[in-house]
Amino acid sequence: MIMKKVFLSCLMALIAISAGAKDVTTFLGIPVDGYRPQMRQKLIAKGFTPKKIGNTEYFTGEFNGMSVDVYIVTNNNKVWRIAVSDSYQQDETNIKIRFNRLVRQFEQNKRYTSFGDYTISDDEKIQHEMLLNKKVYEASFYQNLNMEKVDSKALQAAVKEDLLKIYTEEQLENPTEKVKNDIDVFTALEKRDLLLKKSVWFKINEHYGEYYIVIYYDNEYNEANGEDL
Repeated sequence: MIMKKVFLSCLMALIAISAGAKDVTTFLGIPVDGYRPQMRQKLIAKGFTPKKIGNTEYFTGEFNGMSVDVYIVTNNNKVWRIAVSDSYQQDETNIKIRFNRLVRQFEQNKRYTSFGDYTISDDEKIQHEMLLNKKVYEASFYQNLNMEKVDSKALQAAVKEDLLKIYTEEQLENPTEKVKNDIDVFTALEKRDLLLKKSVWFKINEHYGEYYIVIYYDNEYNEANGEDL
């Protein structure tokens, strides 16, 4: 019985190590990966308090100056999303201010990359647009790659696989300037694909005429892709 407990402890330690060894999205420095029990303990260690409504567990606490409820979302028992929801709702004017402030904070944070401008204009009528035109207000950002955690061999293999569709092995081993340029281009594209796996996005939700924001920290490696269909 003691040996079994020791084995399980070692196994859980290995799981925790492997979860931190991959370049995935992080929430408060915690990799969005691994299994619920470990994520649960890490959130508690960050000061969040576990609570339950029915069978749904969530965690209350403070994040970025706001009272929030934090949810762990899993796929095949592996964590793929941390959802951070405002605990309190606001009116249309204040939610617009909060949304734009979040956009600016992410834009100014050097740990993130964005491919668009998501600011809501001052004259935008959020209630009208959401209720009548079904408009969705959301903003997408991506946590920059930590190249120390990226598997360089896997990256090179993926680039080579793509290049072999247009070049021979011999051409890649003795590259011309054009081939070298294409290697750089394909490497950048592969890195962009890795970047898109580290998605952090947020949206405005409406509840009986009042509004709140939910921020999603997603690990796209663990997201369901129809494998269970």
